[in-house]
Amino acid sequence: MTEILRLQTEDIDIGKMIADTRSTADGAQLVFVGCVRDDGMEALEIEAFVPVAETDLKRIADECREKFGVNAVHIIHRYGRLAMSETIVVIIVCAGHRGEAYDASRYAIERLKELVPVWKQEIVDGKKGNWVEMH
Repeated sequence: MTEILRLQTEDIDIGKMIADTRSTADGAQLVFVGCVRDDGMEALEIEAFVPVAETDLKRIADECREKFGVNAVHIIHRYGRLAMSETIVVIIVCAGHRGEAYDASRYAIERLKELVPVWKQEIVDGKKGNWVEMH
């Protein structure tokens, strides 16, 4: 199975992503969903340097397979304007056992936040704030 590693503006169909990444080799399929939380803003604008970001997602998946022995890591990260509670990122880790899946999932989101060139801008009362790195 080819790993799903991309950035997109469209909403993420989590159910389809789960179905598309399921394998008979996996005893565990762990799903992490990161959402826009209500911090008093009306929306969040997310920008990304897509070519570099997608290369970095592949690097993260490779690192997870090497460090934790998981079978696959799938990551979709959105960019563009997102409203409260919309999905920002979905990470699915497929592994033989749950322990490795949990460890790799945590590693993947932390590496994504430190490595991938993605920035956010909060929009409050129609006014845009400063661009900051997503952490």
